[in-house]
Amino acid sequence: MTINAPAASPLEQVPFLAPEMRIEPAWIDYNGHLNMAYYHVLFDRGIDALWAELGIGADYLATRGGSTFTAECHVRYLREVHLDDPVRVSVLLVAADDKRLHTFQELRHATEGWLSATSENMSLHVDMAARKTAPFPPDIRAKIAAVTSAHDACPRPEGLGRGIAMPVK
Repeated sequence: MTINAPAASPLEQVPFLAPEMRIEPAWIDYNGHLNMAYYHVLFDRGIDALWAELGIGADYLATRGGSTFTAECHVRYLREVHLDDPVRVSVLLVAADDKRLHTFQELRHATEGWLSATSENMSLHVDMAARKTAPFPPDIRAKIAAVTSAHDACPRPEGLGRGIAMPVK
C-alpha cells in the first residue's frame, strides 16, 4: 500500500496514517523481537486513531451508547521489529455497510518504510445498552462512507482477503 503525504485532515489521508509509535521493552519476547500479542496492540492503537477521527472512539460509548467489537482478525507477520523501533500503522477502510467495517492495516518501520506485518479485520457496530449489533447513526455512517469512497481509489494491498492454508503442492 502506498502511503500518500499527510493531508490537512487525518481523514483525508489515503490510507489513514496513525501517529508514530515505538516498540516498548516489555513487549520483547525471549526471541529478542516483538511478541506476537503486541502486534495486535499496535494495530489496535492504529484503529483507535481512525475511530477517533470517525467519531466512534473512546468517547462514543459515553456520549452515544455505541462501540465497535472485532468479529474477525487475520494477522500476517512478515518481518521482525525490535526494541525501540519506530513504527506506524496505516489503515485502509476496504468496505463498510450499516453495521460493519472491513479494514486492512499495515505496520511499517516508520523511518525505513519496510513492511513488518498486516492485519485484516471485520469490526461490528454495537448498541451497548442492548449489546447487539446495530446500524451506525446517520452522521457517522456519512463519515464512514466518505472515507470508504476515498479509500476505494487506493490500490488493493497484497494479502487482502488471504486465508490461512497449507501450500498447494
